[in-house]
Amino acid sequence: MLGDFNDQHFDHFGVRSRFFRQNGKFMVEAEGPDGKLATFEAKYTFGIYPLQQYLIEFPDGRLQALSIAWDTRPKDKGGQRWFHLYPDERIGHDDALHWTRLNQNWNFMCAECHSTGVRKNYEAASDRFKTSWAEISVGCEACHGQGSRHVGWAHAQQSWWPIGISDDATMGLLVRYAERNNITWRIDPKTGNPTRSSAPATLRTEVESCGLCHARRGQLSEGWVPGRRLSDTHAVSPLSRGLYHADGQMRDEVYNYGSFKQSKMFAAGVTCSDCHDPHSGKLRHDGDNVCLQCHAAEQFSSATHHRHAAVEPPPPCITCHMPVRTYMGVDQRHDHGFRIPRPDVSAQLDTPNACNDCHSDRSPRWAADAIEAWHGPNRKGFQTFAPAFAATWGEGADASRLLAAVAADPATPDIVRATALAELGSHPSPEALELAKAGLASSDPMVRIGALDLLEGVPAGQRWATAAPLLSDPVRGVRIRAASLLAAVPTDQQPIADRQRFDLAAEEFVAAQRLNADRPEARSALGRFLLARGQAAAAEIEYKAALRLSPHYAPAAVNLADLYRQSGREIDGETVLREALTVSPQDAGLHHGLGLTLVRLKRHDEAISELHQAAELAPDRTRFAYVYAVALQAVGRVADAVAILKQSAARHPHDRDTLMALVAYSRAAGDIGTAITYAERLAADFPDDAGLGRLVQEIRQQSTRPTSR
Repeated sequence: MLGDFNDQHFDHFGVRSRFFRQNGKFMVEAEGPDGKLATFEAKYTFGIYPLQQYLIEFPDGRLQALSIAWDTRPKDKGGQRWFHLYPDERIGHDDALHWTRLNQNWNFMCAECHSTGVRKNYEAASDRFKTSWAEISVGCEACHGQGSRHVGWAHAQQSWWPIGISDDATMGLLVRYAERNNITWRIDPKTGNPTRSSAPATLRTEVESCGLCHARRGQLSEGWVPGRRLSDTHAVSPLSRGLYHADGQMRDEVYNYGSFKQSKMFAAGVTCSDCHDPHSGKLRHDGDNVCLQCHAAEQFSSATHHRHAAVEPPPPCITCHMPVRTYMGVDQRHDHGFRIPRPDVSAQLDTPNACNDCHSDRSPRWAADAIEAWHGPNRKGFQTFAPAFAATWGEGADASRLLAAVAADPATPDIVRATALAELGSHPSPEALELAKAGLASSDPMVRIGALDLLEGVPAGQRWATAAPLLSDPVRGVRIRAASLLAAVPTDQQPIADRQRFDLAAEEFVAAQRLNADRPEARSALGRFLLARGQAAAAEIEYKAALRLSPHYAPAAVNLADLYRQSGREIDGETVLREALTVSPQDAGLHHGLGLTLVRLKRHDEAISELHQAAELAPDRTRFAYVYAVALQAVGRVADAVAILKQSAARHPHDRDTLMALVAYSRAAGDIGTAITYAERLAADFPDDAGLGRLVQEIRQQSTRPTSR
């Protein structure tokens, strides 16, 4: 316990917390779940450096992580102080991020990576935890798996020296992390870069095992075994919007696995323990010497490479190739993408870059010009997929083409291909379907899952033949995704030969959601699955359970209202959405859902008001503006509808639905000039659609016809 509990106070947005000792216990006076100050025992701590957090145990077995943490850095580094993890905002007791609430729950959020042999043991019926662990901290079995066979091997040794006299080369361990054994790196004297003496294995056991805690992922099963694919027991996040920048740099907390797997280092066969000692947690060498294990110093330590001869000492390798970002207030983490700085991409796509991290007073264009002057115009680096992700996240007209090129390129890192395939799901086409089929045959499970994500846009009846073979995939995460994708195909429409495989994969899907039954997103996912299987009553139970766990979880309210719509219970749907809005009044999705419900109830004025709020609250959601405009047009407010669509088109110039509506409404109103303008934009954005070319010609012909008098 490193924090100062000697009657210390900490003030945050008008709430004064106190840290003190009482009868030999560490105590905290803080705002409780009801918003009132109360006294709690800090029963456990986790974390050492650069911060330490404290856990409060509640009677229902929950361990909640206090949002006020202790900065363990030295005082001259700004440490030795209490600080709040959300320093710039008031987190009230009814907020999902309050320390007593769902998103600060150790049993789900923290336990698996900070302790060993964790069993969450959540009891959904009583909403209680009986979480257990084999070791309170990170022990040997956290990486090596169950150790009983290893202990048996040790007892069987006749002598401790020399070690290894047994015939069991595995030493009784479930897996030997031997990727570095007998491997050499030959440095090319011309480039100064190394080449591995043999190609890396397809399954990188060390990287997959480190990813257990160093990946952004969700748990599917507590049956993790070292040496297997992480996707067998966990749903690993691809390079999703909000988690990563378009060029793959980390944005949110992603913990290095996803960054490293998109890197040239990973592609070349570098493994985690080439740089890190897994037992001490320290680097194998100091400073640049970690890099110079493999990269020739005469090339890479010289001013002709780093171009900072006037800086003493010159910046280390990691400054340019592993830029740092700060999380949890004080925790600085280096991006493990090992990328070449690309300020030219920053100038085009507004991504960060290492040059301007230091030269923050200069523009990315200035930095790009300097790099081009030093190294020439073709210094593009290994990660070249940024335009594709920027296009799809920004609704660019060429998103489909760029994503397809990324997904089809075998030289592209698998995690990037997986992301591109998933993103192609919103750009359905025959080419995309062929890419999905190729992706389903990939050796990497994340690519196979990305291909299944793409198939979400294919009609349910057409998915089976393509996706059904994945129901018996060797990796659980793939089987689970296949089951969820195929859930909408009724049993009597499934080939008899496939039904047992579907049932087994479906059981795994349900088990994964039951494991996470303490989370509203898992209950809602199970509700969607059950509804797809025709079990509406069971789905309703799950959606309601999700809302009990977190009234803030708007998707569950939207899903429940949609279930009621399907069963003709529109009034019940309205009630659900209005109750959710009392908790989350600024949620655009709730206003949108309520607006659609009111449209169906023929309460058009109320509907338009709700749809208007949705469009105002989420101007980046083109669908909300489009539906609002359609509603306006339906009640005769065509000019208002066109105005809304024009505003949306200005923000999202390549959204097909918006442009099509502008063409139709302008054309119907006799504004042929506006109709031609947007029709021509459509034709330019979607050149493969011959129908758009014909539409332009029709409107042009209409503009030349004499008007009747």
